[in-house]
Amino acid sequence: MVASAWDWLRCKKPLVDAFFVLPILVFSLPSLLGSSYGIDKGWYVLLTAGLVGPLVLRRTFPRAVFATVALVSGVQCVLGVVPVQANSAVLMGLYTVTAGYSLRWGLAAMLVTEVGAVMATFRYPSGADDMKNTFAMLTVVVAGVWLLGLHMRTRRAYLRSVEERAERLERERDNEVKVAMAAERARIARELHDVVAHNVSVIVVQADGASYAIDTDVGRARQALDTISSTGRLALAEMRRLLGVLREHDDAGAFAPQPGVAELDDLIEQVRASGLAVTFEMDGTPPAMSEGRQLTIYRIVQEALTNTLKHGGPRVAVAVRLRYAEDALEIRVDDDGRGAAAPDDGRGHGLAGMRERVAVYGGDLCAAPRPGGGFEVVARIPVREEVGAS
Repeated sequence: MVASAWDWLRCKKPLVDAFFVLPILVFSLPSLLGSSYGIDKGWYVLLTAGLVGPLVLRRTFPRAVFATVALVSGVQCVLGVVPVQANSAVLMGLYTVTAGYSLRWGLAAMLVTEVGAVMATFRYPSGADDMKNTFAMLTVVVAGVWLLGLHMRTRRAYLRSVEERAERLERERDNEVKVAMAAERARIARELHDVVAHNVSVIVVQADGASYAIDTDVGRARQALDTISSTGRLALAEMRRLLGVLREHDDAGAFAPQPGVAELDDLIEQVRASGLAVTFEMDGTPPAMSEGRQLTIYRIVQEALTNTLKHGGPRVAVAVRLRYAEDALEIRVDDDGRGAAAPDDGRGHGLAGMRERVAVYGGDLCAAPRPGGGFEVVARIPVREEVGAS
């Protein structure tokens, strides 16, 4: 909502500039009512409008507005009309040009303003000492406004560069994640193609042979069925390895049974042994779940604890909670570590991997820093197969 309001204000620059003109009008009002400048009220109002009116467009047309108010002030000086409060519009125009344009334009605006200060010093003499003091004061004011505009221009350029760099790094990180995910999926697709194409072809050939030999040669038919059985088991094992060990780099895990919910206690004890204070709670009765779902639960808890170890900081505590319902399981891992202040090199793909694992079973995952500090991972996974799911 704040960003939307700011965008609206940026689109309404004349309205915002009109608001900043009000102080000049307020300071000009007593002189208008009291006629302290000794000029006709009509001319005073006309002069004030000529100086203040263009400021409504000072951020839309900065150079044109500065040229207008500088020209009005120059004509005023030539005609001998004494300075008024509205002449400060020249300084506002100087600041806007210096802050919004190049150094060359800022120097040109400062020189024009300084020429006006020299003209005012000699046009309204009141003694040699007063002229020196007036010139010094005007010069200091002009230089101060110019330096302020130069500082704001430099700061805006720096902020723009920081924002552009942050956006570029974010795009590069997203691209790296997409490239890594695409490469992993391509590798798995190639391996699955090899496994399925070879083993299914063998199964089809052996099944055809068994169907022809079942009436004439029972022994050969039995041998073909045995081959089908062993080939099918091998294909299932290969597919399970490829899908179940996605993005896992522990070579020993490829030869060991895949972990599940029952192995969470061992995982918690292993993490505690590394020095992380972990509490583990389980609410409800675990329903019967497929090995794939149990592996997903295990990997989510494992990845969340790994992130806490890497980014949580010293003396961090983490709570792991599993809540079973009739139709879904909720996994919640909360820590009190650094949270949003944790360093991130943008090279990790753990969160993307967890989201993919959960999405396979139609669940959802939320991983983000907590408002009060720390980080939380919340995943909800359906525990029942959907009808017609493959």
